[in-house]
Order: sequence, then C-alpha cells, then structure tokens
Amino acid sequence: MDVVARHLAAIDRLRTRDLPAGGAGHHTVELETGRPGTAADHLHALREAMAQRLGARWGEAPPWGQLTLRLRLARGEEIPEPWATLCLRTDELDVWQAGEVWLAVGVADRDEADDIRLLATVTRTAPP
Repeated sequence: MDVVARHLAAIDRLRTRDLPAGGAGHHTVELETGRPGTAADHLHALREAMAQRLGARWGEAPPWGQLTLRLRLARGEEIPEPWATLCLRTDELDVWQAGEVWLAVGVADRDEADDIRLLATVTRTAPP
C-alpha cells in the first residue's frame, strides 16, 4: 500500500471513531512526522496528494489560509476548537464536510523548534 493510501485509510478509521461526548468533540492525529528542513517538502507533497484524492470523494475545495483566524484570535475573538489550535499550528488546511463531520488535513510547520507533522482532524464543529 502506498503512503497516501495508508494515510487515507487512517483518515477513514478516524472518521468512524466516536467523537468525544459533550460539546462538539474532535480528534486530531499525526499521520507522519519529520525533522524541520528535511521533511517539509515531503509532507506538503503528501498533503497535496491526499487533498486530490479526498477532493475526488467530497468535492474540490481550495486550501483554507489560517492567517485570518490567527488575526481574529489576536483580537480576542473566541475561535472554537479544534480550529483555534489548528490555525496556530498550520498555515493552510484542506477542509471538507463529510456527512455530519468536518475533515481537515494540514502540515503543522509553524514552530521552527519542533518537528513537522502531517495532521488530520475530524470534528462536528464547522469552521468559523
């Protein structure tokens, strides 16, 4: 199984998990991790390949830039989870509504001192 197919299978399993009771609930998983400088291009390419396949399932959508959400947070606006955390960790997300849940895929690479992570999130909370 190729790496994209393996990550898509992990996302499908994530979508079938029960979301935490109470509130909107969400799950975020790290699909792959790499060191800064060596893995960034690889993880961004994986995200793009996954977005193409997920777009074929649920419709094509442009990536969602996270700068506006970061500015809204900085002004004191309350942004619901998991979107508040995701906007601080990623520069853009690929987002789809899949049935009753929202799915987001992005590369967490904003912290230069930390590893780079390919993330997938499922939530009942619509993006703000």
